[in-house]
Amino acid sequence: VGGQAVLEGVMMRSPHAFSIAVRNPQNEVVFHTEPIERLSEKHKWMGWAFVRGVMTLGQAMALGFKALRYSANVALAEETAEEQPKKLEISGWVAALNVFLSLGFFIFMYKFLPLMGARELKHVNPIFGHQLTFNLADGVIRIAIFLLFIWGTSLMKDLHRVYEYHGAEHKTVFAFENHDSLNSAAVQKYSTYHPRCGTSFLMTVMLISMVVYLFIPVSWPLWARFAVRVALLPFIAGTSYEIIRFAAKRRSKLFTLLTMPGMWLQRITTQPPDDSQVECAITALDQAMELEKQRGGELVIA
Repeated sequence: VGGQAVLEGVMMRSPHAFSIAVRNPQNEVVFHTEPIERLSEKHKWMGWAFVRGVMTLGQAMALGFKALRYSANVALAEETAEEQPKKLEISGWVAALNVFLSLGFFIFMYKFLPLMGARELKHVNPIFGHQLTFNLADGVIRIAIFLLFIWGTSLMKDLHRVYEYHGAEHKTVFAFENHDSLNSAAVQKYSTYHPRCGTSFLMTVMLISMVVYLFIPVSWPLWARFAVRVALLPFIAGTSYEIIRFAAKRRSKLFTLLTMPGMWLQRITTQPPDDSQVECAITALDQAMELEKQRGGELVIA
């Protein structure tokens, strides 16, 4: 199981279901549950190595958009505890536009700006014109932008609340994975730092990018280097997914090493939740698991 923090709530997903639980302005917990399909069961090729990571990321973005939309509606008091909303339908063009804008922002922030920054450093000092130093500078700037973005958003009051729900999500997943009772007292015992957090995945993508980009010649025109960086995004995402998946299955030192930067970052992106926030996370997981059972799913916890 996994999840995502949203506005005043949590989204939890299992292999065949997802549920969003949100606390509304009347202090009631409302929830919405839907079935989902495992892409690899629908299309075998989507389960191929290096492809499954990209497909999983795309589905996660779509679910995340749905969850945020629902939580925003609840925040505007458009849902009450007595009424379950209809299926969250999002038109194809809206979903495509969301993905396009999200990818556009990512590419601008973490591909274009670092490349331009490294090029400016080359003008300041010729040492940054060498293959190794240029691409290392590019990687360091990329990670610096990412860290500044995370730190900056943590200063916003509303997002600090989201980070508390993020902590509630992690604690609840920990309790589930340890076969513990899903109640506030039991869940609160666990850490807010979880090795399978998306933060760890993003940091792995950043680090893998640094290695891959070392092979892009500095002599190429700027537009060509930028185009190659964009074209390599699916490969980097797929590779990062496979590395984390391989390491997680074996709980090896490699897994610990890969997740360590993400665990450090979770000191910012997760905060200790209160019992009401944990209640939302538990409700979301309970509802997702209930639908999972109805659909005949079986979960094996490693």
